[in-house]
Amino acid sequence: MHKTLEAESAYLIRGARIAGGDPGDILIRDGVIADIGTGLTADDAEPVDAEGLIALPGLVDLHTHLREPGREDAETVASGARAAAMGGYTAVHAMANTDPVADTAGVVEQVWRLGRESGHCDVQPVGAVTRGLDGRHLAELGAMADSVARVRVFSDDGMCVSDALLMRRALEYVKAFDGVVAQHAQEPRLTEGAQMNEGVVSDRLGLTGWPAVAEEAIIARDCLLTEHVGSRLHVCHVSTKGSVQILRWAKGRGCDVTAEVTPHHLLLTDELAETYDPIYKVNPPLRTAEDVHALREGLADGTIDCVATDHAPHPIEAKEAEWANAAMGMVGLETALSVVQHTMVDTGMLDWAGVADRMSIAPARIGRLTGHGRPIAVGEPANVTLYDAGAKRDIDPAAMASKSRNTPYQGMRVPGRVVATFLRGAPTVLKGKIQ
Repeated sequence: MHKTLEAESAYLIRGARIAGGDPGDILIRDGVIADIGTGLTADDAEPVDAEGLIALPGLVDLHTHLREPGREDAETVASGARAAAMGGYTAVHAMANTDPVADTAGVVEQVWRLGRESGHCDVQPVGAVTRGLDGRHLAELGAMADSVARVRVFSDDGMCVSDALLMRRALEYVKAFDGVVAQHAQEPRLTEGAQMNEGVVSDRLGLTGWPAVAEEAIIARDCLLTEHVGSRLHVCHVSTKGSVQILRWAKGRGCDVTAEVTPHHLLLTDELAETYDPIYKVNPPLRTAEDVHALREGLADGTIDCVATDHAPHPIEAKEAEWANAAMGMVGLETALSVVQHTMVDTGMLDWAGVADRMSIAPARIGRLTGHGRPIAVGEPANVTLYDAGAKRDIDPAAMASKSRNTPYQGMRVPGRVVATFLRGAPTVLKGKIQ
C-alpha cells in the first residue's frame, strides 16, 4: 500500500511572495489551492509563517539518476525522492540507465511504484531509447508509453544515440504518443578516452581533451533530423557556447527542440580540474568561463528552456580514485535552487518568475507531466515550494538526504534555503525538515 499523497488537513501560508511578487496568503485545502489573497482566515487550517519567503510552483527535474534498480548502494528511489523534496522538487524524471535498464514496461512500472511508495516526490520514469542502451535496437517504446507509468521521455543518457538512422526511427516512433527523445549529445569517436574539456587547461595538465564539437555535431544533426521528421527533441545537459548558438539557430528555423542546462555548468569551469579532484569529473565536462557565460545568457533568453540537475550519485569508492578511473557525475537535487539563485537571480539575469518557468513550468511541459508545473493559482494542485532567498548556508555533504555525498560544493557558502515543500497539499518538507 503506497503512502497517501493527499493532504490530510488544510494549511494557510501567510505572507509569501508568489514568484517574487507582493506578499499574500495561500490557502491549501483538499490538495488544491483554495484561495489566494491578503488577510485570509481559516480556523481549520494550520498556519505557516512565510513572511519574506518566495513561493514557487513545486520544482520539476527532467534529469535525475536514482540508480534503483541495481545500484542501491549509491541511491534508491526513496532516498532520491527525499533529496528532491529537500531541494524543493515535487516531481523528478528518473533516468533509464539502471540495472536492469528501464527499457521495458515492467522496469518503468517498478520505478513508478517505488516513487509512489516513497510519498515525498512524484517519480516519473524515463524509458531507454535502445534495448540495454546498446545503441542498436529500439526498446519497447510503445509498451512503456502505454504502461501505468505513461512514459513520455525516452533517453539513453550516459550514452549517445549516435546512429543517425536509429535516431530518426526513434523520433518517428515517439510521435504517435507525443513523446520526446532526450539526447545525450556526445559523438563517441571524438571522445574516446576523453577526461576533461579540450582546451588550454587539458593541454597544461596532459589529460585527453573532450572537444566541444563532439557535443555540437550531434545537436546539429539531431535538430535537422527533428525538423525532417516533425517530431520533438530534447537536448540533455548543454555545456558549450557553440551548442547554444546551434539551438538558437534551430529554434529560429522552427525546429521543435528544447534543451536543459545543469546548475554545475552554470557555475563551475574546467580550471577546477587543476586540483585533480575527481569530484569535478562530470559528463559532459566542465567547460570554460566563456561557455558558462553563454549558457547563462541562453537560459536567460529562453534558448535553453530549463534547468535540470543531472543528479548523479556515486558511492565514495567510485569518486575517491585517480582521476582517470573515477566515475563521472555530481549530486545536485539539494543545491540546484541555490546555485540558480547565485548564478541567475543575484546577477539580475532572471527574476523569480523566470526561475518558476525554468525550474517548474517548462520541464513539466516538456515531460508532459500533469498536475505539475502549474502556476500558483486558485484551483491548481497545491504543489508549492517555499524558499528563503535571504538565507545563507554552508554545504555539508553529511547533512544531505541523498545516499551519496559527491557534491562539488562542499564547504561552499550558498544563498537560499528551502523551508517547505508541499506535494498536493501535503508537506513533504516543513521548516527545512523532511516530514
